[in-house]
Formats: sequence, structure tokens, C-alpha cells
Amino acid sequence: MIAILGAGSLGRLWAASLPAQSAAFVPRPGALPADPVRFKFQNLTGATLNVTVPWLTDCSQVDLLLVMTKAGDTLNAIADVADKLPEHTPIVLFQNGLGSQQAVAERWSERPVLAASTTDGANRPSEHRVVHAGAGETWLGALTDAGQAQVQPVINRLRSSGLTLHPEPDILARLWQKLVINAGINPFTALLDCPNGDLLTEDLFLSYIDGLCTELAQLMTADGQGQASPSDLRHRIETVARNTARNTSSMRADVQNRRRTEIDFINGYLVRLGQHLGIATPVNQLLTERVQQLSNHQQEHPHG
Repeated sequence: MIAILGAGSLGRLWAASLPAQSAAFVPRPGALPADPVRFKFQNLTGATLNVTVPWLTDCSQVDLLLVMTKAGDTLNAIADVADKLPEHTPIVLFQNGLGSQQAVAERWSERPVLAASTTDGANRPSEHRVVHAGAGETWLGALTDAGQAQVQPVINRLRSSGLTLHPEPDILARLWQKLVINAGINPFTALLDCPNGDLLTEDLFLSYIDGLCTELAQLMTADGQGQASPSDLRHRIETVARNTARNTSSMRADVQNRRRTEIDFINGYLVRLGQHLGIATPVNQLLTERVQQLSNHQQEHPHG
């Protein structure tokens, strides 16, 4: 049985894509919903399928755990089920940003822990509807020694979803590449409340993107992630913004839906890394604080 922690858009995309009866959601601690999760799933062909996913009551039979919770919830979510899982069960982390993955790998260093970086897009236009918004690819790599031997078996297992998967020998580098894009798009779209493509002409983005890319380049070099010029990083960020012009970033969606954002694991992670490495990160600090303020205001004033 494949267990999925996190029944949001991405969790539902995978649950709908995997063969029927092969996946189940893990309930939050202390909760065991009586009814299974039912939703309509629109796949890439435009066809709509009715999907029913049960809740798992017994984790002892789980032979693969996909963790699709928000980065800030990941450690606690896994802690709630870790003791009930067989020790050899691979744990695959799908979180945005960085920081949560290392924390999990450190805490369960003897277990097979893997990380995934995906470009598959899913959104939930309503509570009971999920749309596979864009075909992407998913790269998987090991974070612990025990995870190394599990990369290919996990990929083979997940290919039954029909989604595109690849092994990634250096998953940290892959996560860094995604972090750069997220750091350069997500906070701006959240603060401006705009789709990705609209950033490119906004004063806020134009005022800070070069400074942000300079910080990113310095951090990557100091963290052993190779040399990248600020102009190259800006080009990468702007290319993705153009290619996903009408998309709503996950951070913008979190602010709109009054959920906690993952800013602490994206630009906030870069601020903490800068402090650790002795590199100033004023733009990342500014963006982190402004998104935190916006998110707090939205949660305190839900109708204002």
C-alpha cells in the first residue's frame, strides 16, 4: 500500500494518478474521518474522473510513504506515523524550498529517506475538484544512505501513475535549482497578488530581482552548489515566469486561502543560510518579512 501524507492538490494528483486501490491518505493525528476523500479529477486530456481515496487506519502494511504536507508541517506529520511504519519503508519528501528535507533526513537517518523535485502542476479550483494543470517531471534522489538502494525501486513503483519520473544522483542540487525559481517568483506573486507572468513588469520585482539574484549566486557558491552568475539566475527565473505566465504560485494561493505560507523554507531558508555562512541577505530578509506580515494580516482579518 502507498500511503500519502497530505491531501492537498499534489497529494490528490498522485492519489488520482496511481492505480485504484493502491493508495490511501494518512489522517492527521487524532482524526479518523468516517468518509473517504471524494473529488473530481481533470486529467491532462481534459477528461474528468470521479476519484475515491480511503483513509488509512493501519500503517503497518505501508511499503511506500509519499509526504506532501507543507514544509512547516512535515517533521511533526512524519513523527506521528514513523513508529507505526515498517523501518524499511521508503519515505519520499515532496516539499517546496529547503530545510525540512534535511531535518527529516537527520532525524530518521537510519531509514530510507528520499526527496522529490517535481514540476507537475495541480490546483484545486474548488473543494471537490482537482485539475492536473501542467505535465511535468519528477526527479527522485536519496537523502540517507539507506535511501540509495531504494531510488530505482521507488521510481519503478511510482511509474504506475503514468507521471514522468527520473532518478537524480544529486537531489540537493536539483532542489536548489527549484529553490532559486521559487525564491524569485513566489514571494513577489504573493505580495502583488498576481499570476506568475505579470511579475515581469511590476516595479517591486524590477527593483529587487537583481539584488535577490546576487544573494542567490553568493549563497550557492558558498554552499558548494557551483558558480552561477546573477544574470543567469535572473534569466532562469524570468523564463519560468513567462512559461507559467497564467499560473498562480503556491504562495499566492496560500495567502489567498489564508493558509500559512512556506516562506520560511524558501527565502527564510536563504536568510538563515546567509547568517550561517556570513553572507548578507537583505532582499531575502525583506521578502520574508513582508510575506510573513501579509500572511499574518490575512489570518487575523479574514474579511479585510
